[in-house]
Amino acid sequence: MGGPVVLGIESSCDETGAGIVQDGRLLAHVVATSMDEHARFGGVVPEIAARAHLHSFNPVVREALDRAGLRIGQIDAVAVTTGPGLSGALQVGLAGAKSVAYAAGVPLYGVHHLAGHVAADTLERDPLPDPCVVLIVSGGHTSLLLVRDLVREPILHLGDTLDDAAGECFDKVARILGLPYPGGPAIDRAARGGDPKAVAFPRPLTRPGDDPYAFSFSGLKTAAARWVERHVQRGEEVPVADGAAALQEAVADVLTRKALAACRAYDVKTLIVVGGVAANSRVRALAEKRCASAGIELRVPPMTLCTDNGAMIAAVGDLLVRAGTEPAPLDVSIDPSAPLEYASLNPLARPAARVA
Repeated sequence: MGGPVVLGIESSCDETGAGIVQDGRLLAHVVATSMDEHARFGGVVPEIAARAHLHSFNPVVREALDRAGLRIGQIDAVAVTTGPGLSGALQVGLAGAKSVAYAAGVPLYGVHHLAGHVAADTLERDPLPDPCVVLIVSGGHTSLLLVRDLVREPILHLGDTLDDAAGECFDKVARILGLPYPGGPAIDRAARGGDPKAVAFPRPLTRPGDDPYAFSFSGLKTAAARWVERHVQRGEEVPVADGAAALQEAVADVLTRKALAACRAYDVKTLIVVGGVAANSRVRALAEKRCASAGIELRVPPMTLCTDNGAMIAAVGDLLVRAGTEPAPLDVSIDPSAPLEYASLNPLARPAARVA
């Protein structure tokens, strides 16, 4: 007889995800995205995302249960993203997760979204090595972490982005280049026909004296915008493929250079790259090359688990249940800007302000 079956719910941005995990094994996961609804606006619209979660929640959970061959009464725990993310989107996911947990009579666990990305790598591999360096790269986050026991010990932040995240940089520059949203995949596709050495884009925060683990992509975004402007002012056609390839190379260079530096400084032999930008072909290829040269094991989740999904939240919930962690209180709320300190995230609802 297997261990507890955990249902995970993710709704922090524009994907409604449900995943089911038992003993570290992924039984099923389903994702519904509202990306097409946001595309005409060039980015995620919070109100549209929240409404899409309302429409998708029940069908996504039902399909995940069907794929796993389970009924709601066979779920032993529910885990849900309680932050960070879009406030309305998080509220929908939490309300739905509370309803499922109540109906099934099982405990609820609040999970930090970024811890979910880290745990995604465990679903088709061995447990996380202790210690490991984790590079999280997505549309809203770029962070370097030192992780030991993901659910029992605090997570050490080595460095974070000071402004734009890597994925945000891709999205904004893609728009400048006339490429569709989401920008990351569009940049990746366009770069295949370009020369990564065609444009000498800067490598932010890589000079001596700079913070070795901090990131900054706002200046790189501006450099790309000025490069496009110069072509337009001269009446020249913008070489989109070259610009995309050079931008992608700059981002991949900075990410992998800093990640390898952290591995060497902390004598860590495993680098884990997670988040939506981990699906970028050049980031993966350069990380593989540099890790191989340095004798460091590289672990990257399968493409389907790089972007936001319920499976990664279920993976954290599974670890929390097996570690004997206390479930969330009944009045657990959300924290849209929660820092990553622990995998478990159980903020309490703030009392309403009194009106005199």
